Amino acid sequence: MTGSIGEVAALATAFFWAGSAVAFEAASKRVGSVPVNLLRLVVAFVLLAAFGLLFHGRALPLEAPPDAWLWLSLSGLVGFTLGDLCLFRSFVLVGARRSLLLMCLAPPMTAILGYLFLGEGLSATKLFGMALTVGGVAWTVLEGHRDPDTRSSEGRHRAWGIVLAVGGALGQAGGLILSKQGMVDFAEPFGAAQIRVLAGALGFAVAFTFAGVWPRVATATKDLRALALLGAGAVCGPFIGVSLSLLAVHNTEAGVASAIMSVTPILMLPVDHFRGQHVSMRAVAGTLLAVGGVVVLFQG
Repeated sequence: MTGSIGEVAALATAFFWAGSAVAFEAASKRVGSVPVNLLRLVVAFVLLAAFGLLFHGRALPLEAPPDAWLWLSLSGLVGFTLGDLCLFRSFVLVGARRSLLLMCLAPPMTAILGYLFLGEGLSATKLFGMALTVGGVAWTVLEGHRDPDTRSSEGRHRAWGIVLAVGGALGQAGGLILSKQGMVDFAEPFGAAQIRVLAGALGFAVAFTFAGVWPRVATATKDLRALALLGAGAVCGPFIGVSLSLLAVHNTEAGVASAIMSVTPILMLPVDHFRGQHVSMRAVAGTLLAVGGVVVLFQG
């Protein structure tokens, strides 16, 4: 199998994001998803600052040019704050299954935005690989039982949930495009990730102030088990995973990187199996289809 560092980094990102999803799910069950959204970024920022001190002799990438700070900060606000706020709210309104299905729109959205704003083109082979990958993920995620709360499937709630899930996909796509623009003059992935995380955390802080949820955040910090899970998730997600995703979009087309990273949900299937959850033949077939698409992307 061939493939550039961009494709390899994107595939590694998917694995790390799968690990972070397991940890954040467990933490959210203990203290709620709202505190987890902010605290994961705070922990990641501390880790990235320590990494910068250890390897670059600075706790903040002040050497990054102003343009890089602008684009990467916008990326953090669009991808982390706006995108994740939409996505987590859509979980409540239409359920995780439908939300994750609509998140499969992120790779084609990323490819379109990359073409419009970055002038990126995609070969027929890569378009075919993207279609296989997104199709396999969508087919796998689409399977599932009926949402336990039937109200989430009715009328206005369902419509808003769909809109918000599409907003989450657009936030992820926009965040990747803005990140790639920001890394034109500053290609150090961990420093770039730190700028994104800082902007995202500040965005959440402002949103939480208006929403009045700081007491819930304070309560969450007293749960040591949740903090341990947050730490593990932050290492896998905002620390290593996000840094690898930036390395990926810097070294290959943003749409290709997004398509490879979209296999994260199906990487969760072995975890579900070992946790005693049923994994159907359809899920296995969808996994094979998505993996086939990733192979095509590596060859393309």
